[in-house]
Amino acid sequence: MQEKIQQAQILLDALPYIKQFKKKTIVIKYGGAAQINPELKDKFAQDIVLLYLVGIKPIIVHGGGKKINALLDKLEVKSSFIDGLRVTDDAVMEVVEMVLSGSINKEITTLLNHHGAKAIGITGKDANFMRAKPMDDGKYGLVGDITKIDKSVIENLMREKFIPVIAPIAAGDDVNHPGYNINADLAASKIAVALKAKKIIFLTDTQGVLDKEGNLISSLDKAKIKALKKDGTISGGMIPKLDACLETLKGGVEQAHIIDGRIEHSILLELFTKDGIGTIIQQ
Repeated sequence: MQEKIQQAQILLDALPYIKQFKKKTIVIKYGGAAQINPELKDKFAQDIVLLYLVGIKPIIVHGGGKKINALLDKLEVKSSFIDGLRVTDDAVMEVVEMVLSGSINKEITTLLNHHGAKAIGITGKDANFMRAKPMDDGKYGLVGDITKIDKSVIENLMREKFIPVIAPIAAGDDVNHPGYNINADLAASKIAVALKAKKIIFLTDTQGVLDKEGNLISSLDKAKIKALKKDGTISGGMIPKLDACLETLKGGVEQAHIIDGRIEHSILLELFTKDGIGTIIQQ
């Protein structure tokens, strides 16, 4: 009986947060181990369906770098990286679209639908809701900078009670354009700003932002991030992720979270517990 009482208390502890976020939009960038490990994929889907069923409006934006690498190798299509970005020519773009909008996107929607949600997968090409131009005058080929997001497309889907699952591929201006490969973190940030989301959550393969001793930094703001960049505490791939967080806050999103997607039910633990499990970035 005591165990059942404890279970009831857990639900009651979550109640204030459920009330706070009800009817609010939360953008979730889905990647890393949570997107590869079968058990974590299933737990992620359960988390999203729970958010959906208690009245929160989740939007999923996903990447797929590892699967893209695997298929490029299998097809013997060469690709390279500059400044951490995949140089994308027509042949690489064809594989990127095949993996993102085909394999991964449909896997996510199938999982969500299986657990009781109503999910629909799209790319920026659908209804031309996300447009882009070449990044840095074409330095990276078909890697794009987002120029426009038609939020009404996503709003209409959510109005019909769908969970949008978005592959970060943007449309070009030419009818024959193959599309643009968009960094998933940046796509998630732009979508969160356009939809005036309450929060954006980045699932990663680290606890969050760590100090020089490897301890979790639970809270950051712009000034702290600047100082930690300067002294080298924040480096490598965490820099663009935090830049995306700051850009999102600048655009009006209240809070950004970087959490460990390797932990089961990490989204619920971050949103519905007092201390959370990752790093929260706010103004």
